[in-house]
Amino acid sequence: MDAYALRPDRFDQAGQDQLVDVRDLKAALPGIRRLRAWAHEALALRPGEHAVDIGSGTGTEVITFAEAVGPSGSAVGVEPDPQLLAAAERRAARVGATVKFHPGDSYGIPFGANSFDAALCERVFQHLTTPARAADEIARVLRPGGRVVVVDSDWDTAIVHPGELRVTRAVIDTLISATTNPLSGRRIPGLLTEAGLVVDDIGSHALVQDRSVGAGALVTRISAMTVARGAITEAQRDQLLADLEAAAAGGDIHLSVTMFAVLAHKPH
Repeated sequence: MDAYALRPDRFDQAGQDQLVDVRDLKAALPGIRRLRAWAHEALALRPGEHAVDIGSGTGTEVITFAEAVGPSGSAVGVEPDPQLLAAAERRAARVGATVKFHPGDSYGIPFGANSFDAALCERVFQHLTTPARAADEIARVLRPGGRVVVVDSDWDTAIVHPGELRVTRAVIDTLISATTNPLSGRRIPGLLTEAGLVVDDIGSHALVQDRSVGAGALVTRISAMTVARGAITEAQRDQLLADLEAAAAGGDIHLSVTMFAVLAHKPH
């Protein structure tokens, strides 16, 4: 789906670092930055607390946790990708952060029950075939009164403008079909509730692509997949890409998807 979905083990160290840079660049999008700020404000970590980032990637949020909980608390990251774990450890060492990173995933968080006061899980659920298992795991590791923010996209909120409506809808449908759990954003509150947590608040933000890049890599790639599955013709794809490029030059372009962030807590 994106550049850092490529297998990192097929790259040398320089290539792996480049993939990490791409991941960090995507996380630097204004919408993601705002949702992360909302998440940290909602979690309201205090000194001495214990916090975990599930799917911690390059470690940025774990380092932010460490600053909030101080030396009497703990900040840990759980990440299945060994290259990202190594990158996170290098990052933490550079800034002198007291953090720990552990291999693991949202189906098997490598800690006992009632271990954490707070948890974050960002852009993980959309990749899961059984997200209810992940919600149950989050509930398991939270202490009574502990809180969690789960953040993810809902790909059926995607907007591609301009373009013939039937063509843009077919491209979005292809994007949805190519994502494991494409409607994860809207499903988070129900999944957390079913896991026994109490939903306290929901935030959202549209991630809007920089207008200057025109169609961009994602629409270019997904529209080719849409042709391959026979939903549109090659000529219709060419016209869509041309329309988007022209619209970018004229300022009348909009490509976006909405992300949702859900705050919940474990009842006493």
